Amino acid sequence: MLDDNLKAQLAAYLERVTQPFEMVASLSDDENSRDTLSLLQTIQGLRSDKITLRTDGQDARKPSFTLQRAGTDTALRFAGLPLGHEFTSLVLALLWTGGHPPKVEPEVIESIKALDGDYAFEVYMSLSCHNCPDVVQALSLMAIVNPKVKTVVIEGGAFQEEVEKREIMAVPMVFLNGQVFGSGRMSVEEIVAKLDTNAAAKDAAKLSAKQAYDVLIVGGGPAGAAAGVYAARKGIRTGIVAERFGGQTNDTLGIENYISVLETDGPKFAAALEAHARTYDVDIMNLQRADSLVPAAQPGGLIEVKLANGGSLKAKTVILSTGARWRNVNVPGEAEYKNKGVAYCPHCDGPLFKGKRTAVIGGGNSGVEAAIDLAGIVAHVDLVEFADQLKADAVLVKKLKSLPNVSIHVNAQTTEITGAEGKVNGLRVKDRVSGVETLLPLEGVFVQIGLVPNTEFLRGTVELSKHGEVIVDAKGATNVPGVFAAGDATTVPYKQIVIAAGDGAKAALSAFDHLIRHS
Repeated sequence: MLDDNLKAQLAAYLERVTQPFEMVASLSDDENSRDTLSLLQTIQGLRSDKITLRTDGQDARKPSFTLQRAGTDTALRFAGLPLGHEFTSLVLALLWTGGHPPKVEPEVIESIKALDGDYAFEVYMSLSCHNCPDVVQALSLMAIVNPKVKTVVIEGGAFQEEVEKREIMAVPMVFLNGQVFGSGRMSVEEIVAKLDTNAAAKDAAKLSAKQAYDVLIVGGGPAGAAAGVYAARKGIRTGIVAERFGGQTNDTLGIENYISVLETDGPKFAAALEAHARTYDVDIMNLQRADSLVPAAQPGGLIEVKLANGGSLKAKTVILSTGARWRNVNVPGEAEYKNKGVAYCPHCDGPLFKGKRTAVIGGGNSGVEAAIDLAGIVAHVDLVEFADQLKADAVLVKKLKSLPNVSIHVNAQTTEITGAEGKVNGLRVKDRVSGVETLLPLEGVFVQIGLVPNTEFLRGTVELSKHGEVIVDAKGATNVPGVFAAGDATTVPYKQIVIAAGDGAKAALSAFDHLIRHS
């Protein structure tokens, strides 16, 4: 199952196992079970003094296996083979079960241990999903740390009938005690906060008590991270408050155009951004959404950022780097069938539509790349573009047109996403030239039509363009004294990671200059 290189890496990791545990497999006589047994035998063979393998498990899901530390009631089960993007999740689960400490803040571990109740989680994932590992690792850690938390990690491709019965059309999908708990990327902090009803109030009080910052950055994407590093290097008190560190890069599969980094993926890049910021004295406040901005009452006064949980932070200068999010197509059926056939991440959810008909709305680079990727998985792809030609790069368009199971519709206006029995069954499009409407029968629709700036909370405070972008000058300054902005949330053209990072650095230098001149 594993090549020699992976075996060598795994052997090195397993040297960190200090406490004995056993793997108990539930198997049947099929290829998936044989592959699972081969993987488990390899793992056991690499650390036979600490890891025991049993094959007498009686779980209904086959193949599956549990990891259980000797003398504990931990309950973590993997159903299906956790390879692909989930191999790292398996390695971490092995290490944590074997006593190796997780790289998680001590207060998070204490919050997990303090959860009181019976929590039976089931998380469905796909091996190509780059959003799934965060959720899988979070719930795995919770099961290992707190015996009241039971977690089953289910590879959707191995249990297709179960996936269809529960109408799972997007991953990661999490069930708690048999009921839908959430879908999409979630960190362990988010999950714990959702379970702990007093978490928001405690966070609000803690944040409001913080000393004022010299520079407070709102948003933790490439622009926010760069601003944090540049500001902290000036020796001034710097804070970053972010809803999700890494921003939209978390949802990006491949990054191949960031200068000096030949190739990486979005989640790795996002983790590197946070790691870089943490090497400096930056106060990072994750999982916090800004609700409003209150300018200084007088020149040289403090600017206030009010948070959605009721807390507030104050600073001498503020850098807005709130980024952008995927744009909705805003037609009947989109909201109704979200995660029931309407999706926004082809890399995550594409495997769930294997052998089915799908559509991609949007003819830019994202849309055409999505259609190319899906064409290798699904039966057929209809690409729908409003304009009279595709806007993607020529090399991508050429590749798309070479694929036999792709139909391209230009001058096509999406008017409705149709469905029945709670699931998508078609896409209605109108020819903008003839006016004729056509219903495309399909089971999945992937929306890829651009971005919307996350600036709604700034309306009436900071000057915005007609598109909702923060208007900035050449130095990143807004119309509000002491408030700067950077990245995809601004009027700066070309929404690219490298441009956002440069903007963040520029905004930090401008904020520092402002402090020198006005403090």
